[in-house]
Amino acid sequence: MLAVCLVCLVPWTVLLALTLPTQHQVHQWRVTWVGFDALLVAAMASTAFFGWRQNRAVLACALTTAILLICDAWFDVSLAFGTPDIWMSGVLAVFAELPLAAFLIHRVHSLSLSASRTQPSASRVRRGPPPGIGTPT
Repeated sequence: MLAVCLVCLVPWTVLLALTLPTQHQVHQWRVTWVGFDALLVAAMASTAFFGWRQNRAVLACALTTAILLICDAWFDVSLAFGTPDIWMSGVLAVFAELPLAAFLIHRVHSLSLSASRTQPSASRVRRGPPPGIGTPT
């Protein structure tokens, strides 16, 4: 399914690059950004909550938060390019959003590795009854 999406997305992206206007007036600017930031707040809150509860759902929440932070940095910088706001957007991206995203991705990776070390691998799991139980002697 992802391969089909990829095959469709590549030409679509090229088409957009060739046909989209360089400027466009947006009618729902406030709704878009407030909604995105509300989604980011929800992701951060769920990451904090599940982290505090030491629940494995923290992995998905932290990864989602990291991805949203990367998207936020991208849109902040790319939409501010060519304006005086580029400096503040760049500073926030480089010193806040991207480092926090990197930290969350690193923690998810570390927690995933430590969880896989504590669970027995499929090759070490014995099948059938333990030796001496139910087997003829």
